[in-house]
Amino acid sequence: MIYFDNAATTKPCPEAAEAAVICASDRFGNPSSLHHMGVEAEKTLASAKRTILDRLGKEGEILFTSGATESNNMAVFGIAEALKRRGNRIVTTAVEHPSVSAPMKKLSERGFEVVSLKPKEHGDFERAIIDAVDEKTVLVSFMAVNNETGFIIDTKTVYGGVKRKNPSCAVHVDGVQGFCKLPLYGDTVSLSGHKIHCFKGIGALYKNKDTRLIPLSFGGGQQGGLRPGTEPVELAAAFEAAVKAYPENLTIFSSLRHRLTGHLERLNRIIINSPENGIDNILNFSVLGARSEIMLHFLEEKGIYVSSGSACSKGKISPVPEAFGISHERADSALRVSFSRYNTEKEVDILAEALEEGIKRFAR
Repeated sequence: MIYFDNAATTKPCPEAAEAAVICASDRFGNPSSLHHMGVEAEKTLASAKRTILDRLGKEGEILFTSGATESNNMAVFGIAEALKRRGNRIVTTAVEHPSVSAPMKKLSERGFEVVSLKPKEHGDFERAIIDAVDEKTVLVSFMAVNNETGFIIDTKTVYGGVKRKNPSCAVHVDGVQGFCKLPLYGDTVSLSGHKIHCFKGIGALYKNKDTRLIPLSFGGGQQGGLRPGTEPVELAAAFEAAVKAYPENLTIFSSLRHRLTGHLERLNRIIINSPENGIDNILNFSVLGARSEIMLHFLEEKGIYVSSGSACSKGKISPVPEAFGISHERADSALRVSFSRYNTEKEVDILAEALEEGIKRFAR
């Protein structure tokens, strides 16, 4: 089996699995309990938070969540509600994950002015985001790395530009695909465990000390009352282990991308949709004349797993390709290959051979 769908989810690493088992066996106390077992559980949470903050290179607060969808909702709704007396303008992009675009739709229905920018309409997209900010803008929200194409938005440039133009405007970054791969600058940053070889069901929201959120749920007051409920100690321990195990040196991704690109350039009917300066572990391309679903299942029969786009777009037409200027024909035949650190050049060669066979068989 060759797995190239790591932007959708990654295989949990041994370190994460071991950490979860040890924690479940020896540190299973409720972190709100006052006895020794509770104190040990609380120490586990504190250690995990410190590790994540260190990897982000930040000071501030880590809130554990069920995943990035919850983190994005907490940040977008929480910031908008906290700052609505200052203004009602929000700047975002048309290439966001549904966990941002759907909340934006709800906020628009509540009376917020939501400005959604398309990359295809702007040469310098970072500058376009900054230019869209005015004195009434309370929130800028965007993903650091697009999950479908690997398109990168420079968070440092946008964050600095927004703050210079409107210091009271909050910047939220969906950092899911960028965490452990790129520097991430924002007042809040959403993270997901299962994108870096941890388990599904654990995510985090980074929040700096100056950003105020209105909570979305209420209960026992855990995590500063912003995300009440008993914390998932075992999953937090696994998240910490996955972060520690994730390598600093990621040249493997550029090597794999370069090798796959070289193969694709020699094949007929292939158009690469990802930008040349996109993130190295995601490559989106179209096999013209062959629908994505047909090619995907052909590859699956050979034990090769890729994606036709975002996993969250299953059964729906994603608006992202159009916003990047990708034609319907190319979008309908697009495949996304996404690498993990466990993939090899030999696997890339096998994929290329299978693609060549599939083109001969299906492309019209």
